[in-house]
Amino acid sequence: MTAVLFDFSGTLFRIESAESWLRAVLAEAGAPLTEAELTRTAQALEAAGAQPGGAFPATLPEELSDVWAVRDESAELHRAAYTGLSRRVALPDPALHDALYERHMDPRAWTPYPDAARVLRALREQGIGVGVVSNIGWDLRPVFREHGLDAYVDAYVLSYEHGVQKPDPRLFTVALEALGAAPAQTLMVGDSRPADGGAAALGCRVHFVDHLPAAERPDALLAVLDLVGVARRPATPTQA
Repeated sequence: MTAVLFDFSGTLFRIESAESWLRAVLAEAGAPLTEAELTRTAQALEAAGAQPGGAFPATLPEELSDVWAVRDESAELHRAAYTGLSRRVALPDPALHDALYERHMDPRAWTPYPDAARVLRALREQGIGVGVVSNIGWDLRPVFREHGLDAYVDAYVLSYEHGVQKPDPRLFTVALEALGAAPAQTLMVGDSRPADGGAAALGCRVHFVDHLPAAERPDALLAVLDLVGVARRPATPTQA
């Protein structure tokens, strides 16, 4: 393998919990809820699927089904889909729905998986190209920069910048061309079989990880090193 493509959310990074997400926005807006109200509201937002990178909607409203299907093809569609879901939950101030959407783009809302830096660094040291291919409606590059991982990424291919979303092979093709990599020598790593599995149509090998909280998935990415033939080195203190 000469290149590895990674998904973003649920693969290299994990979004904060719905409760943390809501709590941060309420604190900044000075619109407190009681602890019981906050817990209930966070649960309602999670069930609604209102947090990008979080749980999918338990029930998708019919009036949002069309925009949901193509939500990652533009920034406008992405915002419309998620704020539409958020507005199904009552908040103390209607402006908080947009504030919640803005919060999820804040690098502080994201945590890299414990082994992400170790794996990306090992790939870089071996000269293996790294691309991030994400279905997303906003620029995730600041998240990588804030967490010190940008130096290990050679190319970002984001659906909203190309107007096409996974599993469409065209998005993976853009990444392969950016890295100068052949499909047969490329591994795609992601957490979604329907979306990330689209790389297989081009001849890429595909490996899946579970979309779990970061603390519950400490070392699943290490398997990537085995798959591309890179020896695992002991973790340094900063990688532990």
